[in-house]
Amino acid sequence: MTAKQPERRIDFGAKQREFAAYIRNPEHQPAPADVKKERMVMYRELFFNNVEGFLSSNFPVLRSLLDDRDWLQLVQDFFSSHTCTTPYFSEIPEEFLNYLQDERNNAGDLPFMLELAHYEWTEMALAIAKDETPPKIDASVDLLQTPIALSPLAWPLAYCYPVHRISPDFAPEQAPEQPTFLIVYRDGEDEVNFLAITPMTYRLLTAIQEHPKQPGGHYLMQLAEQSGTGDPGLIIGHGRPILQELADKIIIYAP
Repeated sequence: MTAKQPERRIDFGAKQREFAAYIRNPEHQPAPADVKKERMVMYRELFFNNVEGFLSSNFPVLRSLLDDRDWLQLVQDFFSSHTCTTPYFSEIPEEFLNYLQDERNNAGDLPFMLELAHYEWTEMALAIAKDETPPKIDASVDLLQTPIALSPLAWPLAYCYPVHRISPDFAPEQAPEQPTFLIVYRDGEDEVNFLAITPMTYRLLTAIQEHPKQPGGHYLMQLAEQSGTGDPGLIIGHGRPILQELADKIIIYAP
């Protein structure tokens, strides 16, 4: 009687790693020996093209600033070197942002690449955010006396570069002396908008964000004290219509 040969066990974990290594970087990793090369090429194109297409649609301005070669090299470097921590396609843009911030190191990159990518990411992130738009404050309410808070769908942002103006026709090589302040928000119609704001409005919004549920006048008095002006009434006079505009756009609300 012939002795039964022991059954060969397949290390599926090792096979998956071998498969993924080729998919991520076919120029430096061998294809699995037990899979036809044509099939691996097809898998590779499917995975890469999905990621590339998703990044192109979520970072359209950045894509428009790079030629095909530079863009594909950027996507390939992300695809091959970054370890994603999420299985969801909708979170790939945030992974790409993490890659640009923590891993990307290329002296030839656009100087504003990270800031522009972050600005473009906020639009997608706010569009799919699960938070509900807060109720709009009635126009008759005295915002100086009413406790207010920043909408969870409103993000005050500060950048070295004027990212909201960057395009193929405007790509500054150096940051201007004055930073750019923006508020990106989702309105009552679930549309994502941005508003260029002054440094004072940015400080007002960050104060509301960090210490919510104080009357609007409280925040304006804080700004007056920080500015060192001898006339707090001047800051309050300028700040009242700003609060009203923020309330009209549901950037702030009454919690």
